[in-house]
Amino acid sequence: MRVLGVIPARLSSTRLPRKVLREIAGLPMVVQVFRRARRSPLLSDLLVATDSEEVAAVCRAHGITAVMTSPDHPSGTDRLWEVSRAHMAEVYVNVQGDEPLVTPGHIERLVTPFSDDPDVQVTTLKIRATPDEVLSRTTNKVVTSVRGDALYFSRLAIPFDRDGRGGIIYWKHVGLYAYRRAVLDAFHSLPPSALEQAEKLEQLRLLENGIPIRVVETEEETIGVDTEEDLRLAEARLAARVR
Repeated sequence: MRVLGVIPARLSSTRLPRKVLREIAGLPMVVQVFRRARRSPLLSDLLVATDSEEVAAVCRAHGITAVMTSPDHPSGTDRLWEVSRAHMAEVYVNVQGDEPLVTPGHIERLVTPFSDDPDVQVTTLKIRATPDEVLSRTTNKVVTSVRGDALYFSRLAIPFDRDGRGGIIYWKHVGLYAYRRAVLDAFHSLPPSALEQAEKLEQLRLLENGIPIRVVETEEETIGVDTEEDLRLAEARLAARVR
């Protein structure tokens, strides 16, 4: 099975400007992400998809393949779709350019379900949420069926413990994905859905249109870097792993 890893790297991020080029552990973040993701033996190839010539130049300076994509894409998934037009694969792994703690274990958990179950169309990850993450409106949560498919994603704490009985396990959504090629075509052709626009979570577009998302548990923590605090925390975690 040919599996292509793609790192969407947009320079004009809003909450943390130019974050993919911010230095983390001595390297631009996009380079750090690439070097960690390429350790996975399951990726047939790995490249960066960007709309910035500056990002592409940094990648080339570090020996990384970078392809230019349209600046008009509203999401990393749309950028991935454009890459799929020119680079054929059975499965495309979306390795976010702001996930410097990505591991081969994450990629293995994303890719394995496609071999195990031919009905799987999309995969993503979940990890147990901490009490602070459960209450955070910036941490995405997910609930799943007994089969492991996503029922819903939200920034709120789901499920709601109406009677306060406790004992509920809350799951944080880890924003790494893998897709079959046809799903990327479907996502790009569908208009943003009502739930997606309400929650500002693009994966809800797939659920609203009946496309299941298999959610696999991981015990390996990640940090999606959106703020200066995230950047410092991710750098500290990287340093700890090196030690």
